Amino acid sequence: MSNTWGNEIRLSIFGESHGNGIGMVLDGIVPGIRIDQEEIQRQMARRAPGGALSTPRKEADEVEFLSGIVENVTCGSPICGIIRNTNTRSKDYGKTKDWLRPSHADFTALVKYNGFADFRGGGHFSARITAPLVLAGSICGQVLKQKFGVQAGSHIVRLGEYQEEKWKNPEEALLKKMGSSRIPCQDPEQVTQLIEQAREQADSIGGIVETAVTGIPAGWGDPFFDSLESRLAQLLFSVPAVKGVSFGAGASFAAMRGSEANDAFCLKEGTVQTVTNHNGGILGGISTGMPLVFQTVLKPTPSIGQKQRSVNIRTMQEEENRIIGRHDPCIVLRAIPILEAVAKIALYDAWKGSEPRA
Repeated sequence: MSNTWGNEIRLSIFGESHGNGIGMVLDGIVPGIRIDQEEIQRQMARRAPGGALSTPRKEADEVEFLSGIVENVTCGSPICGIIRNTNTRSKDYGKTKDWLRPSHADFTALVKYNGFADFRGGGHFSARITAPLVLAGSICGQVLKQKFGVQAGSHIVRLGEYQEEKWKNPEEALLKKMGSSRIPCQDPEQVTQLIEQAREQADSIGGIVETAVTGIPAGWGDPFFDSLESRLAQLLFSVPAVKGVSFGAGASFAAMRGSEANDAFCLKEGTVQTVTNHNGGILGGISTGMPLVFQTVLKPTPSIGQKQRSVNIRTMQEEENRIIGRHDPCIVLRAIPILEAVAKIALYDAWKGSEPRA
């Protein structure tokens, strides 16, 4: 499996949903950075299961560091963090072991790993493995915050029939406010109702999240294969349930003319900026100094309580079945800190790659 990413940093993730634990090894973090472990746990809690609008599986997601951080300061060696699984219920998955769950990785895992992949809770394919991504992103984010004042935040722009406007020029204060909101949008009540409705109908619902990051200096990234968009998109598409990524105006570019889409340059307090930010803070694969803005499409959770048709791989017969277990009626809320985390990982890698070589 491909479990290691990065050019200037190297991030490896490990574990299975119902194994003893999950975790990550992050190599390449600069030494001498004070790490706020309370902030790490705050980010982990944003993603953690449990709560009225998510799976009832409860996990504390407490992080144990095995190396790389001494007295809360990075020491330059690889940072290894482990998160114990404490509330597994594997028996739920024995009932559908041979039945290919629709829109899950069951079939592709079976083909690629000859039937040896861990099927419990999706094994290594599970969204549970995004917890180490949030851990790594929190560490990268704290470095970027201390050195450049980088701030990330997100809001829901689409969830079922609910829609709201994209951000035009998000500022740090807005992103902080969104980062402390459990349901970051203009109408949390409507979003809550839509998620609860999906749960009551034994169904699920998808959405679109827009994320913005401020404080990024101009000059991060590269043209072509290591463009800032390429780095971000690779990590964003590594998050389970992500089916689409766009930057700035995104799909709206298709209805624009150049005279509308172009971001005119201007001077503000002696600094070159753009009047608009249709390109989402990236030109030529390199950051412009304007806010980074991107949208991420998340599909509905494939585990639903309704009967569905699929194939029993043992009998090689088509049959209807119902997935038993604890699942999210909507993954969007828990995905938000994951999307912000992988953005920080990609930005850290781009920053280090843009530093002058000795």
